[in-house]
Amino acid sequence: MESRRRKVFDIIQIGRGNDAVSRFFDIFIVVVIGINLFIAFFDTFDESAPFKDVLYIVEMITVVIFTVEYILRLWTAKYLYPNRKEWQAVLLFVFSVSGLVDFFTFMPFYLPFIFPNGMVAFRLFRVVRIFRLFRINAQYDAYNVIVDVLKEKKNQLFFSVCMIVIMMLASSMCMYSVENEAQPENFSNAFSGLWWSMSTLLTVGYGDIYPITFAGKLLAIVIAFLGVGMVAIPTGIISAGFVEHYSRIKSMASVEEERDIHFVTSVVHASHSWCGKKLSEVILPPQLIVALVIRNGEEIIPNGSLVIKEKDQIIIGAKAFNEEREVEFRELIIKEENSWVGEKIKNLDFSRQEIIIAIKRGGKTIIPSGETTVKAGDSMIIYSKKHD
Repeated sequence: MESRRRKVFDIIQIGRGNDAVSRFFDIFIVVVIGINLFIAFFDTFDESAPFKDVLYIVEMITVVIFTVEYILRLWTAKYLYPNRKEWQAVLLFVFSVSGLVDFFTFMPFYLPFIFPNGMVAFRLFRVVRIFRLFRINAQYDAYNVIVDVLKEKKNQLFFSVCMIVIMMLASSMCMYSVENEAQPENFSNAFSGLWWSMSTLLTVGYGDIYPITFAGKLLAIVIAFLGVGMVAIPTGIISAGFVEHYSRIKSMASVEEERDIHFVTSVVHASHSWCGKKLSEVILPPQLIVALVIRNGEEIIPNGSLVIKEKDQIIIGAKAFNEEREVEFRELIIKEENSWVGEKIKNLDFSRQEIIIAIKRGGKTIIPSGETTVKAGDSMIIYSKKHD
């Protein structure tokens, strides 16, 4: 049963290049989401009336698929959070962002059967289904770059939005002062012009509310010009963030040396002399290191207290030799010009598809944590996840 549960977990997670079944499942779910969203949109057209019954049956099938998938994710949550108890893992998934999105994907379909009077309100939850597509995108670097840039520039973006809000309030009050007497129905108080200031500053310009006095028109021209500049601020911040991000990646080649490092893999059997021992009790030649332990598909960064178990896959660093391998490692030597020098590992602009598993410094091998500070001359051993 446990092996089946593990296999189901591997299938419903984001598929990798060597897992055809999981990749097929990803494509299948995307197609089902697309069909479900099409029904939600087409149902708003009058032309959909003759197909109501067919659309309802197809929607019901897609919702049942979402429900079964959600149940399977609950069943396999222990593998998503391997360091927690099973009930804790289930709760963590249920209240995670992806868990909540998955839940609201199918639950609104069932709610009208329980609360018939709230049917219209429940249909609003349909829009949540589109957010499931981010589960697929989150595994690719293009999506990660966008998220990283937004996180990196969050403070600047927050203050630029604050400036826009302040300008909207100020322009609303100014317009009220000059237009209240001429058209009290549109500018009855300081906040009544907020809709006008929003549409003007954000360059939308609906035209349903507009100034009619000379002073109001003159003020509107000034505010419209300011609006162009205000909208350009967050756009410029994000654009600059992308330029900085890709510039760092491009310049990395000129501030470090990179060379391949090869590793060998060994599977621990019950009769193996390492089985049941702590990693600190294992004696290896000085030129070798235990770089990674793979246990039940989970990648474990080794430390001295790690107990080696049967069926563990031990990846050991060795001298370079020419052969093809499935596990990709590389060694990155940090020069003084590198922008990483002096930074903590948790703050590095680093691909999420790679893991720093060890740092060689002054003849010693350091197992890094997020608080480890990078120094010039460090030799980083990097494990690259392969997503073909």
